[in-house]
Amino acid sequence: MQRKISTPSIWLFMILVGFPQISETIYTPSLPDIAHQLGASNNAVQLTLSIYFLGFALGVFCWGRLSDSIGRRPAMLWGILVYGIGSLGCYLSGSVEWLFASRFVQAFGASTGSVVTQTILRESIDGAKRHAVFAQISAVLAFTPALGPLIGGWVDQLLGFRGVFLTLVLMSAAIWAYTWTSLPETRVTAASKINTLSVAKRLLFDRNVWGFGFLIGATNGILFSYYAEAPFIFIEFFQMSPGRFGFFGIFVALSSIMGAMLSKRLLKRLQAEQIIVIGTLFTMVGALGLTALAATGIKVSFFDLVLMVACIFVLLLGIGMAIPNCLSLALTSYPDVLGTAGAIFGLGYYVVVSLITTGMSVLHNGSLMMMPLYFLGLSIAMIFVSKRLAGNEPR
Repeated sequence: MQRKISTPSIWLFMILVGFPQISETIYTPSLPDIAHQLGASNNAVQLTLSIYFLGFALGVFCWGRLSDSIGRRPAMLWGILVYGIGSLGCYLSGSVEWLFASRFVQAFGASTGSVVTQTILRESIDGAKRHAVFAQISAVLAFTPALGPLIGGWVDQLLGFRGVFLTLVLMSAAIWAYTWTSLPETRVTAASKINTLSVAKRLLFDRNVWGFGFLIGATNGILFSYYAEAPFIFIEFFQMSPGRFGFFGIFVALSSIMGAMLSKRLLKRLQAEQIIVIGTLFTMVGALGLTALAATGIKVSFFDLVLMVACIFVLLLGIGMAIPNCLSLALTSYPDVLGTAGAIFGLGYYVVVSLITTGMSVLHNGSLMMMPLYFLGLSIAMIFVSKRLAGNEPR
């Protein structure tokens, strides 16, 4: 007889899915400073974001699989501990190579907050309510990357980039303590009954999994490629201070939050697959606007700054609409193997995120045209995939 699953607090959900995102972006206002202090190029320090997602991808697989073996709660606690060790390594970094390694370890541990939390959510909440909760979680996922630069910008101005990483060390200790006291065990399926290769084969031949994996990877890739480029656009080109840039990011993030909330309201009238299509169209319109603006020549003026922010707002609004529905629908056919399926699925889409952010790092050349063109190409591909998914029978 199966025991009743205990549903964790929504606040705990939000903290556990949010801290990896804060960790990804909290140091972005420090990127120019890190390049200077460690004697590295701008392209090299941008690669610390790509390495983060590579570590995240491998961590998602390991912690998701481990959560089926030892339980959701132990996997979460061990992951947060590894995250804290990686954050300490970032604080002690004396070279960009050391920072690369520490960011990898940090991301490997932080990934437990993504995959294990999603597994707990999928197995403890059903149906339309799950879509709605994913929309709320998506709003947090949209807000926390912007909260990172706000905190990091001011800490960097006061204490330098090492103070930013020390903040993450302290945050890891607080999150570990809260998780220890508040997270119940929700696993009900024994790991010995789950064959990883069999689950991988099911996912490999599932076209919907490929489609949702690409959409989740592409939307997150665009989001974090923006956060990689934004410091060089706003701090170096528009001459903002790191603190002001961090505060500015909150305004931009409102678009993603509004997208998630709009998605939640539209679920009363539209299928989730239809909302994904609408979201990708918004993303393309925003990318097209940025491309047109860059082609006409962006000037260091308040008017051009407003136009750029408006285009970014539309682009991120679309991402905020698409992501929660993709996350909610992706693994609905795998209720019996959620931990393992989530591990393999997460590995796949975070590899896509890593590849896309790496592409942005490679393309970075100081031109304001590269980011819009890159986003435009990705958004067109997203529209094609989302329409194919919407053409399938609704679930």
